[in-house]
Amino acid sequence: MAFDFIFMLTEDDRTIADARARLDDVLAGGARHIGFKDVGLPFEELKGLARDIRTAGGRAYLEVVSLDAESELRSARAAIGLEVDCLLGGTRPGEVAPLLKAHPIRYYPFPGEIVGHPSVLAGTVPSITESAKRLSDLESVHGLDLLAYRHEGDVPGLMQSVCAATDKPVIVAGSIDRAERIEAVAAAGAAGFTVGTAAFKGQFAGGGRGLSDEVRAILSLTMAARARS
Repeated sequence: MAFDFIFMLTEDDRTIADARARLDDVLAGGARHIGFKDVGLPFEELKGLARDIRTAGGRAYLEVVSLDAESELRSARAAIGLEVDCLLGGTRPGEVAPLLKAHPIRYYPFPGEIVGHPSVLAGTVPSITESAKRLSDLESVHGLDLLAYRHEGDVPGLMQSVCAATDKPVIVAGSIDRAERIEAVAAAGAAGFTVGTAAFKGQFAGGGRGLSDEVRAILSLTMAARARS
């Protein structure tokens, strides 16, 4: 994955109710990395959504927001049933990875301590970086899902530290709502980032423009940030 963005069909850490209807707008805008959360819609609707993404030539991502072990394992099993390409998030690789072993799902857990819903990243830059190193050492982990802008500390420093600590791709997720943050993510060396709520609020293309225009605006910013970094 070159530096790119994953469009999340989500608002406030939940899959939106009309996700399948809005998917056409996202595809028309040019996005092909498209994800959703494990909460917000019934399983069968999520399955249809994942199928539509793949049929359109896209790559489907499921991001876990569950905090307890039972729910996280249930989400991992859902990822298998949904046949998504990537599972993002979660904090229990020792329990989740064995479930994914026989399946071609790429696994990107959260480094650091995740608190609450919407999720917040707790801890210091050194402790989160050490967590990232430990996760990256696991063969079953393909990359990391970093909630950098859900952290109250030095966000650019955190992103740079985590990206420097691993050879595996880092996706920065959550609260990326302006061009400056996309540029900072690219400059830190991340492989990509997610955008969801901010796009539905029209924060990239300007108020009154459609969702396809939002996607095009984010793609343009992504390409510019990629070129500079």
